[in-house]
Amino acid sequence: MRGTKVLAAAALLLALLSGCTRTAGSGSPLEGQQQDTLGGQYFPGSRAWQIPADLVAGPMELAGYADHVSVRSGEPFRLFVTSSDGAFTVRAFRIGWYGGAGAKLIWTSAKIPGTHQPLPLLTRNRMITATNWTPSLTVQTKDWPPGSYLLLLRASTGKEKYVPIVVRSDSARDAVLIVSAVNTDEAYNAWGGYSLYHGPRRKPAKRSLMVTFDRPYDVDGARGVFNDNLPLVQLAEQSGVPVAYATSVDLQADPGLADGARAIVFGGHDEYWSTRMRQVVTAARDAGTNLAFLGANAVFWRVRYAADGHGPNRIMVGYKDATLDPVHDSPETTVHWRATPYPDPENSLTGMLYECSDATGAFTVLDPNFFLYAGTGAGLESSYPGLIGDEADRAYPIAGTPSDLQVVAHSPVTCHRKHSVSDASYYTTDSGAGVFDTGTIEWVRALESPDPANHVGPDSVAFARKVTLNLLTALAAGPLGRTHPAFGNLPFLHNQATTTTGLGGPVGRSLGSLR
Repeated sequence: MRGTKVLAAAALLLALLSGCTRTAGSGSPLEGQQQDTLGGQYFPGSRAWQIPADLVAGPMELAGYADHVSVRSGEPFRLFVTSSDGAFTVRAFRIGWYGGAGAKLIWTSAKIPGTHQPLPLLTRNRMITATNWTPSLTVQTKDWPPGSYLLLLRASTGKEKYVPIVVRSDSARDAVLIVSAVNTDEAYNAWGGYSLYHGPRRKPAKRSLMVTFDRPYDVDGARGVFNDNLPLVQLAEQSGVPVAYATSVDLQADPGLADGARAIVFGGHDEYWSTRMRQVVTAARDAGTNLAFLGANAVFWRVRYAADGHGPNRIMVGYKDATLDPVHDSPETTVHWRATPYPDPENSLTGMLYECSDATGAFTVLDPNFFLYAGTGAGLESSYPGLIGDEADRAYPIAGTPSDLQVVAHSPVTCHRKHSVSDASYYTTDSGAGVFDTGTIEWVRALESPDPANHVGPDSVAFARKVTLNLLTALAAGPLGRTHPAFGNLPFLHNQATTTTGLGGPVGRSLGSLR
């Protein structure tokens, strides 16, 4: 996994490429963000948060979960840990820039006796849960600054595993709110053998119909964080803009959290949304809050939450089929957002539709005068190999698509040997809010470092970083539409009126006229 590589050389390279190297004492670091000083001495953070690949523990060898996906600073949470390797310790690392170290050590536990917890339970909805585990310790978060955290479990054998948690901001007012896509992370989580995609031996017919946050994450425990969130958080904190933090669940549980935010930013893959989440984000946009989707496939599956013994919103329901869902004819039915019943395709919020997976291609500039391309040196049809990857979005002139949608990149892609297009787009609203969508999952991953295996070279990294830094600065300044109104160009790019020739699946009945 690319996020587990040593960042020293890459961090220096990326800072030089983006032209934004920071020195000790430069800028105006926010609470707990860029750097810490003591007696005038600079402390850049720690690289001890990274787990070498050969030290990642097995699923029941060492693993844990927290009873909250997020807490406010000062609120405690419980950790449930299984360890067959004896005693373990926990260290809390806050993700950030920290002079290129990538994180800072905030807290270290005492040595905790290891307990081999029971095997997880399989419920009647093929949901794997570890609610039969006993808590291992309670963690106090006094003086922990808001941010995205990795709890690093380390057994006496040296084996390690992550438990992610967010210390959420009390308010996002006047800040750029970064949302951790915990819903999507949990949907793909196959710890215990089941996810919303498959059961044992990767059989789709045996997939879970709901998943719970009351279990560890698979692989190293933080796969989603590394792939779709960590490089964005590090760059955002390097930029110096005011940043706030929350999760998908927080948008559900605290609708007022986004009030007054300058922007809400979603990372590389934010696929699973509840109706409340979408209502909150749409209302924020319509009140002047900018939105940025730095990925693809956002707002694709509709889900809802249920409670368990650890509290509300701990279970995410995702039948993915109206005929299976007991709530089968409702705006809460767990199907594609674009599907019946009650279709509300994602293009009315993101500007585009999900197009395809297994996408490969070069990000190709369509409008070199687009304000976010300033300083990149990009010209018409400048291309950046590898930036289109994994999954891609595409703009369509159909109902729900904003009438002023400005396609700023138009990139030929191949998806499972089929040819299509990945777009990047921008639109503005009557409230002044601007909405930007990169249209590719690979974007956030490319912010970290070159990746030759995926054809992401230094030029592609430098371009993605500069555009993202331009974006963060512009988002923090207020409603984008006041200074950068969108200019619609979609009718000149496509001649199909529906997604019939697209790869992302059919769209349900019309939303009505274009906005």
